[in-house]
Amino acid sequence: MEDRSSAIENSVVPWRQYDASALPPLLKVALDCFVEHGYHGTTIRTVAQRNGLSVPGLYHHYPSKQALLVSIAQFAMEDLLRRSKAALTEAGTSAEEGLRLLVECLVLFHAHRSDVAFIAASEIRSLEESARAEHIASRDEQQRMVDDVIFRGSAEGLFATEYPRETSRAIVTMCTGVAQWYRPDGALSPEELAHRYVAIARAALGQASR
Repeated sequence: MEDRSSAIENSVVPWRQYDASALPPLLKVALDCFVEHGYHGTTIRTVAQRNGLSVPGLYHHYPSKQALLVSIAQFAMEDLLRRSKAALTEAGTSAEEGLRLLVECLVLFHAHRSDVAFIAASEIRSLEESARAEHIASRDEQQRMVDDVIFRGSAEGLFATEYPRETSRAIVTMCTGVAQWYRPDGALSPEELAHRYVAIARAALGQASR
């Protein structure tokens, strides 16, 4: 199997930097097929042919179509979590800065990695039980990062929302939804969009944008 972990590690320093695609080439082709046809509409033969491989040749790298999807989903969450942890490290102890950088990180990821983020989210129903549980656990870990910053900021009087938990979920949902519609040739760059989403998140929390 291709070395997915080393590809991720090379793509996350610094956390705002994105290459065109950090996925190994074979997974990138599989991702493109899943985006075009959906997981269930994609055959293993199609993925093999687009990679210039026979089906047995593809199985040498990945034993099944499910293994391709699992690898893509794992890549997405590992990449996002590493970037988010780096953003929190940069924020230090400030809840206000933690919110700003986490929202920036989420928006940048879901804009730059829109295809991989979209498939990881939309095809979660296609993951087999153990892989689905692992993916949900990673998604919950990401949510807790935002929860913790907002709870801390609320306790410190920085955020005025009466509903910190629900507001946290709404902010994360807003950011992850970028993958469903963002296009690189649109009106805003990922960085411009992130700036606006930070302002929206602050408004939702009852904090004036600065």
